[in-house]
Amino acid sequence: QVQLVESGGGLVQAGGSLRVSCVASGIIFRIYTMDWYRQAPGNQRELVATITGAGNTNYADSVKGRFSISRDNAENTVYLQMNSLKPEDTAVYYCHVRRSRDYWGKGTLVTVSS
Repeated sequence: QVQLVESGGGLVQAGGSLRVSCVASGIIFRIYTMDWYRQAPGNQRELVATITGAGNTNYADSVKGRFSISRDNAENTVYLQMNSLKPEDTAVYYCHVRRSRDYWGKGTLVTVSS
């Protein structure tokens, strides 16, 4: 059974940094593309960053140059390093993988105060 468990969210001031993590189980982690999504109150869930099994990355325009996605295949973990945070980055951040269907974690809340 696929499980994704996020951690690392919290409250940070604008301009600060935070790293969120997602530990995956139930999949051969190293071969799967992993994604981070976020959902702010009243908004649709949006794709933030993607990393393939080969380590290729892609980012939403709104976070390019500020966020960095990485993975540790030995630890079955994907990270999202968030720098220069803005109040508009406030959201629940979700880990995602597609393996025959979509799997989601429960999310971790990131709050950026102005």
